[in-house]
Amino acid sequence: MSAVLLPRDLPTAAGLALGAAADLLLADPRRWHPVAGFGQGAAALERRLWRDSRAAGAVHAGLLTGAATGLGAVLDRVTRGRPVPRTLVTAVATWAVLGGTSLGRAGTAMARTLDDGDLPAARALLPTLAGRDPSGLGGDELARATVESVAENTSDAAVAPLVWGALAGLPGLLGYRAVNTLDAMVGHRSPRYARFGWAAARTDDVANWLPARLTAALTVATAPVAGGSARGAWRTWLRDGAAHPSPNAGRCEAALAGALDLRLGGRNVYGTRVEDRPALGSGRSPTAGDVPRAVRLSRTVWTAAAALAATARALPRC
Repeated sequence: MSAVLLPRDLPTAAGLALGAAADLLLADPRRWHPVAGFGQGAAALERRLWRDSRAAGAVHAGLLTGAATGLGAVLDRVTRGRPVPRTLVTAVATWAVLGGTSLGRAGTAMARTLDDGDLPAARALLPTLAGRDPSGLGGDELARATVESVAENTSDAAVAPLVWGALAGLPGLLGYRAVNTLDAMVGHRSPRYARFGWAAARTDDVANWLPARLTAALTVATAPVAGGSARGAWRTWLRDGAAHPSPNAGRCEAALAGALDLRLGGRNVYGTRVEDRPALGSGRSPTAGDVPRAVRLSRTVWTAAAALAATARALPRC
């Protein structure tokens, strides 16, 4: 039996491309960011629903993810058959959920601060990139934290929303960003969220499984464009990617480490919790000068993902 092909969705494809271009040129909206508004609503609902319970956390995650995905479905329905509104709404949604350029700017700001030797300012910047305790970190450890964050968040902040936009259009864009935002808010390991945040964390793991591996593959493919090694990225991804405690982040970090001939991993402090993570890569430890290299590779990877997402949506679908 032959496959049935669905029509091309050129308005959504154009919207994905325009939204990615807007993020590349403008970064995140400076005021009235819809993701920040979602976070405020999620925090308010948490205050009403919180219990030291997986069930309560599942209700919290389900209500909020369902609301975001439902809004995407409504927008999809009301713009169906209307190419210009569909293109514009998709472009705005894509711009709102992407964070690739803001990630790169935060990394670049860290590199400048480290180059200036201003460790107090660099430590103050780290929470914009990573959740670990910066108080005892020196320059090289701050550089490592930044490179690891850039690698992981290339997937979370940019490639993953584009993948879900290509797969599911507006519901995919908004639903994914809700999932990832909730994971950042309640999905981390702490006494308060060990049970309540379980559902958010596991949903995020599932939603990022494919995007993380696409990010690693694109790191291999684009490494030479950013002055890196495709062979090193491929070898390190396959050898070290599964060693990381996250089922997804290790793939991205290992590929970037191999591409730039670095060694990531080591001791990370998160408040009262300490993690000793295995080494990813067999190169040298990162320094401040490696942060711009990581940012350049990140930008190359997610712009390639944007081109793939738009192309995939423009093709006839099974």
